[in-house]
Amino acid sequence: MIDIHHHLLWDMDDGASDLDTSLAMARLAASDGISHVVCSPHANGTYSYEPHEIDAKIAELQRVLDREAIALKLGRGCDFHMSWENIEEAKVDPAKFSINGLGYLLVELPDYGISPGMTETFYQLQLAGLTPILTHPERNATLQSDRARMMDWLRGGVLVQVTCGSVVGRMGKRAERMAHDLLANRWVNFLATDAHNMTSRPPLMNEAFEVVAQRYGPDYAHLLCVSNPLAAFMGKPLQPQPEPLNLYNNLKPKSWWQRLTGR
Repeated sequence: MIDIHHHLLWDMDDGASDLDTSLAMARLAASDGISHVVCSPHANGTYSYEPHEIDAKIAELQRVLDREAIALKLGRGCDFHMSWENIEEAKVDPAKFSINGLGYLLVELPDYGISPGMTETFYQLQLAGLTPILTHPERNATLQSDRARMMDWLRGGVLVQVTCGSVVGRMGKRAERMAHDLLANRWVNFLATDAHNMTSRPPLMNEAFEVVAQRYGPDYAHLLCVSNPLAAFMGKPLQPQPEPLNLYNNLKPKSWWQRLTGR
C-alpha cells in the first residue's frame, strides 16, 4: 500500500517529534503493509515549507531506514493550506508543493469560512498543471454540514482523499458516517493515514483497506490504497475510476451570479 499523506519527518510540524518517533512510525507503517510514504509537512501560517530542507531530511531518514532494513520508500509532498500566498506561489512553481514535484497536490481546506470562489481557485491550480487532491473532507466541519459544497469541485476534476482512521471510526462518528457516504458514492480516490504519531494518529492503513474491501469490493480498496496512490507518487495519470453516484443529479444551469461567485 502507498500512503500519500503522512507527517513522518521529525521536528517539521505537529507530526513526529524526534527521529526515534519517525523510526517507530516507519516500522509500524512497514509492518502494516505500507511500502511507500509521501512525507507531507504542513505549509501554513504556523509552519513554513522549504523543499530543500525537507528533501535533506527525507534523504537522511531514508538512509537510516535502509540501514535498519525498514522496507519503506519515501517521497515528498505537502499538506497544502489554501492561503492566498500559497496559491499564488503554487501557480508560479507547481513542482514546489506537489507530490515528488510531479503535479498531484494535497489540499487542506479551513474548517470554517471556505471561500465561495474555491471552484475557481481549483480551476486556476489545474491551469497551472496541478491535480488537486482534497484531503480528509469527511473531517471538515463545513463539509460535514454541507457536503454538496464539494460537488462542483469533483465535477471539475478535483480528487478526494479520506483518512483511514475515519473509515474505521477513530476520528468520530460524524467523520465515520461521511467517510462511508463518500465511499458508497464512489467519490473517494485515495485512502491515506494522515499519520502524526504512534497513538492518536498512527500510520495504519490495512484495517481501513479491509473494511473498504468488505463493504465496497476488493477492487475499489486496491484502487484507493495501491493503484491511485502509486500513480500519484509516480506522477502518472489515474486509471479509469468507478462512475461516481449522485454527482450529476438534478444539475441546473447556473445564474450569472452563481457563475461569478463560484457557488
